Amino acid sequence: MNTAYLDMIQGKNPGVTPVWYMRQAGRSQAEYRKIKEKYTLFEITKEPELCARVTELPVKEYGVDAAILYKDIMSPMVAMNVNVELKAGVGPVFSTPIRSMADVDKLETFDPTKVDYIAKTITLLTSGMLDVPLIGFCGAPFTIASYLIEGGPTKNYNKTRGMLIGAPDMWNALMTKLADMSIAYLSMQAEAGANALQIFDSWVGAVNVDQYKQGIYPHMERIIKTVKAQYPHLPMAMNGVGTDHLVSIWSHLPLDVIALDWRSSIVMANERGVTQTVQGNLDPAYLFGDEKTLAREVDRILLDGVRYGRHIFNLGHGVFPEADPQKLHWLTDYVHERSREIWAQER
Repeated sequence: MNTAYLDMIQGKNPGVTPVWYMRQAGRSQAEYRKIKEKYTLFEITKEPELCARVTELPVKEYGVDAAILYKDIMSPMVAMNVNVELKAGVGPVFSTPIRSMADVDKLETFDPTKVDYIAKTITLLTSGMLDVPLIGFCGAPFTIASYLIEGGPTKNYNKTRGMLIGAPDMWNALMTKLADMSIAYLSMQAEAGANALQIFDSWVGAVNVDQYKQGIYPHMERIIKTVKAQYPHLPMAMNGVGTDHLVSIWSHLPLDVIALDWRSSIVMANERGVTQTVQGNLDPAYLFGDEKTLAREVDRILLDGVRYGRHIFNLGHGVFPEADPQKLHWLTDYVHERSREIWAQER
C-alpha cells in the first residue's frame, strides 16, 4: 500500500507531500456522470460494489494518495429515522424541520443495521481493492443540525444560531443526540476497516468563537475523545469552511489533522498554536487558471508545508463540478514531483 498519507500524519517523513482532493469522486468525472444518469447519490451508496467503484475512480484517474468514502454527510440520517431528500441544484431538504424539543425527542438512536451497506462498501475497499488508505467521515453535529433546523441549505443560518443562542437546552439536547450518532457512525466505519476518519463541519464558520466554545466545542471534544479512545491507531481530521477564526480552538482538540481552507495559511496556523498535521489549502478557483499560475501558487503552499514539517496537500474546499479532470491529474503529478524537490532542498 502507498502509505505516504498515513506516514505524514504519523510524523514519518515520506519525502513527498501526499495529496488527495475533497469531492474528488463526483461530477467533474465523466465516468461518474454516466453512472449518475442511472442512479441517484443515495442509490449509489446503497450498492456496495457500485459505491466502491465510485470511491476508487479518482485514485485510478488522478493517482492521489488517499481515497475518501463516497457518500453524503446526510447518509446516516436514515439510521435515525429521518427522511431526507436530495433535491437537484438545492441539496438536502427536510419536510419537517426541527422547531421544538418534541421534534428533538423524536430523533431515534442511530441504528447501524439500517446503513450496513456503508460498512460493506468499506470492507470491499479495504480488502485489497485500494492500494491507498481509505478515509471514512461524518458530518459534525452543527452542520447536520443546520440542515435539520433550517429545513435545507441556507446562507445565513439564522434559525440554527438562534436556537444555539436563544434555546440552549434544546440546542444541547439536539447536539447530544447528533454527537451520539457521530460516535456510533464513525465507530462503525472504523470497525469496517477505514484507515482514517474525517469530520466535516462545513458550515460551522457561521458562528463566532464564544458561540463555538459554549455550544459546540464540548460536543466535538466528546466525539473525538471517545472515538480516539476506542481506535487510537486511526488518525482523525477536522475540516470546515470559513473557519480561520476557529483553527486555534481546534488545535486543543485531540485531532491528528486540521484542514485549512484557502483563506487560512499554514504559516498563520503555526503561529496560532497548531501542532497537528495540516491539510490544504489551494483555492479551487486556481483550477481554472493556466498551469503557470497554478504552479506558482502550489509552490508557495508546498514550501510552507515542507517548512512546517507535516502537510497533506488538498484544496481549501471541494472540487468544482466544472473542474477539468486532466488538470487534476496534472496537479497531482506536479505536487508529487515538486514536493520531492522541495523536501530534498529544505530537509
